[in-house]
Amino acid sequence: WHNSPVGPGVEPENPTNRVYDFCQRPRNKKPLFCYNNFMDKNTLLSQLEALLSAETDPVANMANTAALLYHGLTGLNWAGFYLLKEGGLVLGPFQGKPACVRICVGRGVCGTAVQLRKTVCVPDVHLFPGHIACDSASQSELVIPLIKNGVILGVLDMDSPHKNYFSQEDRAFFEKAAEILLKNCCF
Repeated sequence: WHNSPVGPGVEPENPTNRVYDFCQRPRNKKPLFCYNNFMDKNTLLSQLEALLSAETDPVANMANTAALLYHGLTGLNWAGFYLLKEGGLVLGPFQGKPACVRICVGRGVCGTAVQLRKTVCVPDVHLFPGHIACDSASQSELVIPLIKNGVILGVLDMDSPHKNYFSQEDRAFFEKAAEILLKNCCF
C-alpha cells in the first residue's frame, strides 16, 4: 500500500470497502474529496511535507507533488509543473492528459503567471485572452509561480473541468504546497 493516502506503509482498514467523505467547500463549488477523512487540506499538506522531506531532487519531488494533489483532491483534471528553461516554460512532471510541451513567457495562464511573478486564478479559461487549451475539458485554472531566492523556476499548474472552481482558500492551499516543494528541493 505504498500509494495509500493514509501514508506510506499504512494500510486502510478495509481497502475493498472504502468510505468516502467530503470536505466543506464554498457554495456552488464541487467538494474536495476526502478519503476516509484523511485528505483534508491540512492533512494533505502534512503528507506532502513527509513525502518530500527525505528527497531533494526536484523532478522526484515535483512528480510526487503532482500525484498527491491530483489523486488526493477531486475536481482536478490536470495537476503539474512547467519549468522555466532557456526563456520559456517546458513541461515537467504532471498528472492528467498529455499537455503542451512548451509555453512562451507571457502566453496563456502559465506564461502570464511567470511574467507577472504572481499567482493567477482564472474562473473561466474561455474568457482569458490567449488561453492555451491543452485539455478541452479544462474550464478554470490556477497557476502558482515557483520562486526561490528571488529566481523564478517555473509554475505549479492546476486545471479543473468546472468553471469558477478555485477559491481563495484553494489558492492559499496550493501556494502552501508550492512552498513545501521549494523548501525541499535543490534547484
